[in-house]
Amino acid sequence: MRRSLVTAAVLLALAGSLGAGPAADVPPLPDRLADTGGGTQLITAEAPDTGSTTGTVTWWERRGGRWAQAGSAPARFGSNGLAEGATREQGTSTTPTGLYDLPYAFGIEEAPAGTTYPYRKVNEDSWWCQDNDSRAYNRWVEPRPAHCRAAEAEHLVSYGTQYARALVIGFNYERPVRNRGAGIFLHVNGRGATAGCVSVPADAMAEILAWADPAREPHIAVGTASGPTAITRY
Repeated sequence: MRRSLVTAAVLLALAGSLGAGPAADVPPLPDRLADTGGGTQLITAEAPDTGSTTGTVTWWERRGGRWAQAGSAPARFGSNGLAEGATREQGTSTTPTGLYDLPYAFGIEEAPAGTTYPYRKVNEDSWWCQDNDSRAYNRWVEPRPAHCRAAEAEHLVSYGTQYARALVIGFNYERPVRNRGAGIFLHVNGRGATAGCVSVPADAMAEILAWADPAREPHIAVGTASGPTAITRY
C-alpha cells in the first residue's frame, strides 16, 4: 500500500510538471502590453525596476498572426534609472517609461546595409535643441539658431560613439512640454549608463536599423518588470 502511494505521488508530480509546461504557457511580452502602437513591429526596453540602469531590449514582429522575437540585446538606461514619462522632469538623467513612436533614424556613420527607415546623416552643423526657451525645443536644428543656446543643446557630432547610429524616440516630441525632457534616443552604448536614453551594443543597433520597417509602424515600449511603471501598462 505504501509503495503504491509513493508511485502515485511520483506519477502525479510528473503529470503536473508536464502539464505546466515551460515558458510556452506565458504569452510573449507584446501580448501582455496594454498597447503596442498598432503596427506589426515593436521594440521593448525592460528594466527590473525604476532604480535599474541595465535591462533588456528586444525587438518583435508579427508572424502568422502572432508576435515572435526577432532579436534581443542587453540594454542600458539613465544613470538615475527610469521615471514615468508623463511626469518626468528634464535634467534628472532618468529614462522615460511609456509607449512611443520612432520618428526617424540618424547617425554619424552611414546607415547599415538594408536600412529602409528615414536616416539623417549627422554633420558639423547638426544639433539637438534642449533649450526650454527656444521655439526649436526638442528638435534637430541645422545649423543651430541663435534662439537655441549652445549650452542647452547637444552637438551631435561630438558623440562619436553613442550617435554613430540611433533612432529618435518620440518622447515629448509631437507636442513638446517644456522641462519634460528632450533628446531621448535609442543609440549605441557609451562608457556606462545614459543621461536618459536607451542604449545597446553597436552590433545590436545596426541590426535593429536593418530590421526596422517604417511601413510596419514600429514603436518602442519602455518600462519595468512590475510596479507603477510596469511595461505591461503601456
